[in-house]
Amino acid sequence: MHTKEYTLDIGGKIVTALFSDLADQANGSVMLKCDGTVVMATACMSKDGKGNQGYFNLTVEYMEKFYAAGKILGSQFMRREGRPSDQAILAGRMIDRTMRPLFEHHIKNAVQVIITVIAVGKADPKILGVNAGSLALHVSDIPWAGPVGCVSLSRIKDESDIKLNNYVAQNADGVYDFDLVVCGKDNKVTMIEAMAFEFKEDVVGGELDKAVTEITKLQKWQEAIRADIGKEKVAFPKPEASDEVKKLFEETMMPKLSEGLFGKESKKTIHDVESEWGDIVKEKIEDESQIAPALDYAEMVMDDLVHEGALKAVKRVDLRDFDQVRALFAQAGGISPVLHGSGIFYRGETHVLTVLTLAGPDSMQMIDGMESEYQKRFTHHYNFPPYSVGETGRIGSTGRREMGHGFLAEKALLAVIPNKEVFPYTIRLVSESVASNGSTSQASICASTVALMDGGVPITRPVAGVSVGLIMDEKDESNYRLLTDIQGPEDHFGDMDFKVAGTSEGVTAIQLDIKVGGVPVTILKDALEKARLGRLTILEAIMKEIPSSRSDISPNAPKIATIKIPVEKIGMVIGSGGKTVNMIREKTGAEISIEDDGMIYATGKDGSAEKAIEMITGMTREWHIGDEAEGEVVKVLEIGAVVAISPFADGLVHVSEMASFRIEKVSDYIKEGMIVPVRVVAVDKAKDRISLSIKARDKDFIKQIPKPETPKA
Repeated sequence: MHTKEYTLDIGGKIVTALFSDLADQANGSVMLKCDGTVVMATACMSKDGKGNQGYFNLTVEYMEKFYAAGKILGSQFMRREGRPSDQAILAGRMIDRTMRPLFEHHIKNAVQVIITVIAVGKADPKILGVNAGSLALHVSDIPWAGPVGCVSLSRIKDESDIKLNNYVAQNADGVYDFDLVVCGKDNKVTMIEAMAFEFKEDVVGGELDKAVTEITKLQKWQEAIRADIGKEKVAFPKPEASDEVKKLFEETMMPKLSEGLFGKESKKTIHDVESEWGDIVKEKIEDESQIAPALDYAEMVMDDLVHEGALKAVKRVDLRDFDQVRALFAQAGGISPVLHGSGIFYRGETHVLTVLTLAGPDSMQMIDGMESEYQKRFTHHYNFPPYSVGETGRIGSTGRREMGHGFLAEKALLAVIPNKEVFPYTIRLVSESVASNGSTSQASICASTVALMDGGVPITRPVAGVSVGLIMDEKDESNYRLLTDIQGPEDHFGDMDFKVAGTSEGVTAIQLDIKVGGVPVTILKDALEKARLGRLTILEAIMKEIPSSRSDISPNAPKIATIKIPVEKIGMVIGSGGKTVNMIREKTGAEISIEDDGMIYATGKDGSAEKAIEMITGMTREWHIGDEAEGEVVKVLEIGAVVAISPFADGLVHVSEMASFRIEKVSDYIKEGMIVPVRVVAVDKAKDRISLSIKARDKDFIKQIPKPETPKA
């Protein structure tokens, strides 16, 4: 095997790029190593563009292999990796979002980038995956405007410093309170994915500056590698629309655009122009080579008009002020008492319904992944059915976009979810995007906040999200306009979709997607402030509807009762083969969850949880000297009586502790089944014995039997 290695020091960690003939059929390939983690990236391009559906065909796959972590897949019946995990899908989406804007979309040949995780060590395979994918593309002959660099800046909970590429696998309660992934090139940012526990905007902006500095090192390193071993790029000249096409568009479509592109009917106007122009192209353009350029020309003209409107005429497509949030509406509950909580949120034509479901700890999701295994107690799912945009479509498995938006909202809300000790419920939110005209992901965050508060979940404070768009002159980056709360056309023709969620106190999540080559950090800092002001407006509308979480959960939600027992008594509660705990479940109808530290959660309705805890309390109660009870005599002995003081504990009342007088024969005074008052007078933990006294509790409880009179002679 012929190999060539290149190394780079990033934040004190050595990254090694290994080029060999291992995957030499691909257009480009590389193996990237750091701290024991190894990923392989390959980039391939189809030989021609036959069968192209009229769009740039890029697919990015992130392949998790359980051998990378020294594991055999856990299913009894399945050992081969099947459907990608949620984390793998999200990683693939992140890499896709980083690379896609840097391709010329007139290319008809299919391009595929595959990241395969070979080994998982102390470095994050996802961060290595982005850099490996960039290198594979950059040294290949596939035309691409890279390279890009990717770094993460994170802080582990309870630590003080934010560190570069500080990787720790996830656990049940989360590891980080700040996790920022940044990709970029040429001192600009191309992609952001972030989670934060209410970090201030200036702190986030400062970390973006740090990220760009490190990204520049990665970019220069990749450029040097390409200069040494890179292939010559294949040229794909961009076909231009003919004068005939341009004239036809001017005559047929420009009057419609002039009349309706800017105004309340902008979305409809764009849709109508795209539809009508498509019909005209099919009918009147005979030269097949001009069909694709003609369709692209319509997009280009509308894009230019939107940019000119913002930069020169200083107007948005719907004529709002640049900082203006659309009309807001929030409703807490009111759908059905069966639901544990619900929230409806409107922002203009974007409408979202979120429903809350609460369950006990046993309902936590077990995550058995390549990188880690843990239980997850808070989940947010997001659905985007075709009717939300007035279309028909196939309803099937959840797509990458839905997963990405759902996970973004989950990260945004995580910072305010109460910990398990305060609120031991498993929490699931499902957001249904029922009508969409821009940024449903951020609306789902708002609707979820309302649902949580309606359901009585004691969140720290409300969370809201808003998307800030960008119209920028790429020839003069100082000439730009930021658009608060972008709607559909501004998202489609704009240069940036900068989603920022947070509370009144700070940022909780960020996601950045762009359509240009990169956005300067100065613009992003400006956008963070625009997002903060927009967020405060939205939070005001939410809190006007529901100022705080309701004082109690829904009566239809299960109740959770808790108790903490000594660790050494866990076995007693479980019983042989689970016999005891199953008996408690059957008698009460409650779900029982027992943790290793002795914490027990009972979940149920109609008092079943309380009954279960009462049984466990009696079973595990530690009796102390001085404790009193009403006990049942279960056995009479010559030396005393055994008295049951609970269903799970009994003790001996010695004959000397029965009465204030001498008792000759116990059975004359004590019978099985009698209820007697007792006090604990001694406890021998080593021998698990309890000594009881009746006379110490009530010296007059047992009456002396009069001696029979002696008959007179």
